[in-house]
Amino acid sequence: MAVALAADFPADRLTFHGNNKSPGELLAALEAGVGRIVLDSYDEIDRLTDLARRLDVSPAVLLRVKAGVEAHTHEYIATAHEDQKFGLSLTAAAEAAGRIVADGVLRLNGLHSHIGSQIFDTGAFEVAARRVIGLHHSIQNDYDVELPQLCLGGGFGMAYTTQDDPRSPSELADALRKIIDHECAALGIEMPAISVEPGRAICGPSTFTLYRVGTVKPVDLDGGRIRSYVSVDGGMSDNLRTALYDASYSATLASRLSEAPPVLARVVGKHCESGDIVVKDEFLPSDVTAGDLIAVPGTGAYCRSMASNYNHVPRPPVIAVADGAARVIVRRETVADLLRLDVG
Repeated sequence: MAVALAADFPADRLTFHGNNKSPGELLAALEAGVGRIVLDSYDEIDRLTDLARRLDVSPAVLLRVKAGVEAHTHEYIATAHEDQKFGLSLTAAAEAAGRIVADGVLRLNGLHSHIGSQIFDTGAFEVAARRVIGLHHSIQNDYDVELPQLCLGGGFGMAYTTQDDPRSPSELADALRKIIDHECAALGIEMPAISVEPGRAICGPSTFTLYRVGTVKPVDLDGGRIRSYVSVDGGMSDNLRTALYDASYSATLASRLSEAPPVLARVVGKHCESGDIVVKDEFLPSDVTAGDLIAVPGTGAYCRSMASNYNHVPRPPVIAVADGAARVIVRRETVADLLRLDVG
């Protein structure tokens, strides 16, 4: 929220998320005039109601619902099943809606449902939509309110490797619209305005990470196979997803052309962890050597935002490239940056 406001993004177009928003964060959202606040718990409803009453404002809110859907993705990024921290069950959300309507302080604009990340088909969305639209209908009937909005969250997959085949935004939009239209028609209700949050699908493909090779180490595998361990000048400090989610990436030799035969390679980082892997399996030219540059595409979504200074490794810069020109938009960290917060 702070970054968006600093970039002069219109506050009324922001949706403010979080499963544990502090009173200070909620107050900042109210003072900025954020367009929608997604409420995640009873505690948060009470917290925001108290702040809004004190400021004499009536912010628009959505209730985050977990629809009990098992998305076909890694368990750490599946967010709609019951046994996880996000959102309210269908029953709890109905009760929360009643509390919001009875208090009359917050404006309940609709429901929010996010089933997970890196999803390539609409099957799980269809199941979730059926349940959420059913709840939407019940709340409107039970409490005599209109819910003009429905947010289906994000999670639309992007291509990290050649094995990934994401659908186009227009195909996804058309499929989701048809799903909601069908469910609303079956219940005889007006279709709410649908919104989605396709963050990864937008920013993920925009960026790649460029590493410099430091060492190359062939390792004998079972059956006489060889794997080449290609160590680069980064790793889990700039891309935690492989270690955290068992995520797959691709890689390519970027600094020169090579006609050397391919070899099975694993691109690894410089950190003191066996799980410090950037790309688990990739075929790279067998003559890759120290000093070469390796490019890993699809790193625009969660690499920089999840980056750390593990092992006191400074984070790399971010370079914008367009029309043959390059400029630094986030400078490289230095050792002085790492030490600047020490006060002892």
